[in-house]
Amino acid sequence: MHRRLALVRRPSPRLAEGIVTHLERSPDVDADLARRQWQEYVDVLRRRGWQVLEAAAVDDCPDGVFVEDDVVVHGDVAVLCRSGAVSRRPEVVGLRGVLEPLGYRVVEMTEPATLDGGDVLKHGHHVWVGVGGRTNAAGVEALRRALAGHRVEVVPVPVSRVLHLKSAVTALPDGTVVGYPPLVDDTSVWSAFLPVPEEPGSHVVLLGGQSVLLSAAAPRTAQLLSARGLDVTTVDISEFEKLEGCVTCLSVRLRG
Repeated sequence: MHRRLALVRRPSPRLAEGIVTHLERSPDVDADLARRQWQEYVDVLRRRGWQVLEAAAVDDCPDGVFVEDDVVVHGDVAVLCRSGAVSRRPEVVGLRGVLEPLGYRVVEMTEPATLDGGDVLKHGHHVWVGVGGRTNAAGVEALRRALAGHRVEVVPVPVSRVLHLKSAVTALPDGTVVGYPPLVDDTSVWSAFLPVPEEPGSHVVLLGGQSVLLSAAAPRTAQLLSARGLDVTTVDISEFEKLEGCVTCLSVRLRG
């Protein structure tokens, strides 16, 4: 499989009803602005050479736009997640029919395992899995079994200060892990950790080569990463950030 596909899903009309855990609920989520921001996010992916694949809408699921939480892909395996938030479990319906025609071997998680894709950070031969509010130890083990034979080390990581592991840390193209220290339970998990000056700067989408995507709410982090030689594109996702969303949540990069 040699693809540059990005799986996305349009925001639900009920977006403002999405779950918030570590933030106060914002009374002013603008659904129309969110749709425009989502479209710009999609347009950025296309401009950067990604073919966008749109999953079927799930209008009754307010958090459905955060499609990263629904599936974890690695090599030829696609693991359909079983969220720790019961209301989000219907979001995976229909994804098998999207992924199998692309050549993925689809694995479904079952009780008692719970796992959100936003808790899974992959780089090289390492797969770090945040264990906290949405993902449990059984979910880590289920993912480890699904990836057996892929020559990866699955490492559980405590998460207590944010919704998901990737709400706190992501990885740069060279494997350096970036994060906003007040939100990271244990920075010593990673041998190469780069603190960033803004919470939204913790969320980096790898677009290929040295290109990365970052929230427009992290201008100092954008400068920091540019100074390291990265090609940084920013996008405004303010309405999704009000619901604990970030740039990584809005797509699943399907790579062979």
